[in-house]
Amino acid sequence: MQTDEHDTLDDATVVEVLTRGELEVEGRLVAASNASFLGRVSLGGVVLSCIYKPVAGERPLWDFPAGTLAGREVSARLVSEAGGFGVVPPTVLREGQFGVGMCQQWIHADPGAETAAAVTVPEAPERPDLVDLVPHDFRDPGWIAVLEAEDQHDRPVLLVHADHDRLRTMAVLDAVINNADRKGGHVLRGADGSVYGCDHGVSFHEEPKLRTVLWGWAGERLRDVDREMLRELGARCRSGLDDVLDRHLSRVEVNALAYRVDKLLQDDVMPRPEGRWPMIPWPAF
Repeated sequence: MQTDEHDTLDDATVVEVLTRGELEVEGRLVAASNASFLGRVSLGGVVLSCIYKPVAGERPLWDFPAGTLAGREVSARLVSEAGGFGVVPPTVLREGQFGVGMCQQWIHADPGAETAAAVTVPEAPERPDLVDLVPHDFRDPGWIAVLEAEDQHDRPVLLVHADHDRLRTMAVLDAVINNADRKGGHVLRGADGSVYGCDHGVSFHEEPKLRTVLWGWAGERLRDVDREMLRELGARCRSGLDDVLDRHLSRVEVNALAYRVDKLLQDDVMPRPEGRWPMIPWPAF
């Protein structure tokens, strides 16, 4: 039997399996703020691990009254693919055991990656994760310090992230979709070295709400590849993508997405914290 744990499948096959396959719920992620289930979906001998988030299990958010969190997660994938960002795992909207919900390919983590969820940082990890907490004197090359903080023992620590091309691409996507919840735990490093972001349910608001741990490039000029992706996304927004997003987002939100794309290209710099909202989600991990 073919599984995603042992074989590399192209995205089109993964999307087909997620959409048409038999979905079996195997367990619940109890730490999630909304109902989230780990499952397996199978079709024609292909078996994929997935996460399934039914709309019925969503908690209403006062500042995101339109649409559903599941629809926003699907929209993030659509935008990521339309612009060529490629940093959101295959994600579809489908029926499941608990009704219609978001179904996303589960990214099997790199077994060598460290976990930054523990706030205590007694010493620098041999291999920090892509986003991590490290001792305050950590100065290894290839890492960008975002802010200074203290652990529960009042010891100074640094929040850092890797100076990584795929991570920077994710930061551009977050600016485009106005991601209000890019936690460190929402950055995934796959066993094959791939880098993905997950949990995009609190995105696409028409008002500026960008909250992220990926501020390391704030104020820097866009890369050529960023401009190419933004131009492609802008063209797609004007040639049918907006109609597809209308199924999941309000028209005001869809228009705001196109505005942010144009504004990023016009400014030609990575966004800076605006000060109207906390710059980093809480908790950060």
